[in-house]
Amino acid sequence: MESIQHEKGTISIHTENIFPIIKKFLYSDHEIFLRELVSNAVDATQKLKQLASFGEFNGELGDLKVTVSLDEEAKTITISDNGIGMTADEIKKYINQIAFSGASDFLEKYKDKTDDKGQIIGHFGLGFYSAFMVAKEVEIVTKSYRENAEAARWVCDGSTEYELTAAERPERGTDIILHIAEDSEEFLNKGRIRGILDKYARFLPTPVEFDGEVVNNTTPIWTKSPSELTDEDYKTFYRELYPMSEEPLFWIHLNVDYPFNLTGILYFPRIKNELRFQREKIQLYSRQVFITDEVKDVVPDFLMMLHGVIDSPDIPLNVSRSFLQADTNVKKINGYITRKVADKLNELFNADRKGFEEKFDDIGLFIKYGILSDEKFWERAKNFVLLKSTDGTYATIDEYREKTQANQTNKSDTLVWLYTTDRKQQDAYVASATRRGYDVLLLDNVIDAHFINALESKLEKVQLQRVDADTLDKLIDKDISNDSVLSTDDQTKLKELYEKTLDNKTLTITVAAMPADEMPVTITQPEFMRRMKDMSALSGEQSFYGNMPAMYNVAINANHPLIGRLLAETDEAAQQSLVKQTYDLALLAQNMLTGAELTAFVQRTVAKL
Repeated sequence: MESIQHEKGTISIHTENIFPIIKKFLYSDHEIFLRELVSNAVDATQKLKQLASFGEFNGELGDLKVTVSLDEEAKTITISDNGIGMTADEIKKYINQIAFSGASDFLEKYKDKTDDKGQIIGHFGLGFYSAFMVAKEVEIVTKSYRENAEAARWVCDGSTEYELTAAERPERGTDIILHIAEDSEEFLNKGRIRGILDKYARFLPTPVEFDGEVVNNTTPIWTKSPSELTDEDYKTFYRELYPMSEEPLFWIHLNVDYPFNLTGILYFPRIKNELRFQREKIQLYSRQVFITDEVKDVVPDFLMMLHGVIDSPDIPLNVSRSFLQADTNVKKINGYITRKVADKLNELFNADRKGFEEKFDDIGLFIKYGILSDEKFWERAKNFVLLKSTDGTYATIDEYREKTQANQTNKSDTLVWLYTTDRKQQDAYVASATRRGYDVLLLDNVIDAHFINALESKLEKVQLQRVDADTLDKLIDKDISNDSVLSTDDQTKLKELYEKTLDNKTLTITVAAMPADEMPVTITQPEFMRRMKDMSALSGEQSFYGNMPAMYNVAINANHPLIGRLLAETDEAAQQSLVKQTYDLALLAQNMLTGAELTAFVQRTVAKL
């Protein structure tokens, strides 16, 4: 074999000097130099294993591993592997000519022998040049696996000039030696290096050794078949990913190889009523190399609060691998994840209805958000989304329709579903509805203001009304009027008395014949106004309705004994006191009586005892 000649030359690139561009613009985060170089080293060992499986390498594989070494005194970081190595010609091709990619060459050569693209990360190419973000000089000492190969040394100081010479290296493989620049000496620290390896290399498929110990798990559970795994395996892995989190509710194992390659595990965490992105995010990997935890577009919006891991070599990344690029595969993967989640939820619902109901307070947020954001998800979810009543029972949409059809259909043949957003605050109204045999839904989730609108738009002849949005006879108007014990003149007199005493332009006062066991005075806010305000508050933006002053309806129960007593009172001051007392009781029932008004109410009440 012809020996290596000492050679100096200029790297063939289109830009006069690419290194400052790499350092400043190409990579968003300098620490990823270690991810790129360790990934390349792992790839070199994986390629050797493949060549052995093809029968093109018959030597001893030995203990394949990658070693990261730090020499604080010499100010160097070395990444070593015992993989395929390179000849001098390969250095010229893969390192000097930046337009070439060793990975694409390798794939092209062996495409007929394997469909296992997942083993190829991309040996050298642009990833190698990330070394110059932190190094003032980079050395490669390498020896090819090929028989009688001669070791070679390549050195470059970050300009477009390099030096290539023969070298001493007894075993096959590659050492990348980084002479760290002054402005990057933060990386000459064991803790810093360990932190980067923990972040990016913790699941690489070849052992990575640093400071005398292996830092990675080479066979994370998403690389295994679900049939090999127990529930405890999934829970243990979750604790490994998120040590401070509660145990997950359940999980979904993703595994598809057509029309794209995707594996992973998504966990449903216990999040209760919090509509916020968790610190513990879904992690995106490419062939076991950590890429990012910003998985927008890959994962549908409504599942961004899930935890876990997605691994796909088919997700297109920009050159720094940090940002996803728009692509049809990304849309397909997004759709696949949506289907898998819907199928899993449907399976859980059908297999264990009681267990599903017990989990629903936790998972309802995901399901409702999915219904709001994805029409295809609604088509699946409408069979298992549950509606919870104030008595704690659950029903599917079809079950609830059947449950309420007979008693809650109004004169227009529209089914009216009553709901409360605050069981304690609206207790008097819930109790009133329950006495009439009406069911009341508990819709107190942060997303329910939008979910209510979605239900009305998707279901025919169904209307939702908050239980305190009007008197019950108006909420579910069956065209049945109660007889009033008061004459028309008394009703007019009563209305004028309340208007004069309360003297409040934001109140619309009416007299209504209600059952005698209802409140003497009921205060309500129209459903459309309340709903607009709720949605405005949820969005965090001030809308036209959000800025409007609150308008309330005050309904006086003509048939309540206390109202009859009020009318019979001849002392004007006593009469006004009763008006104020009954109105304050209505405010109290809505938790709207506060401050000086509450103090005055208490004092009046005490005085009457």
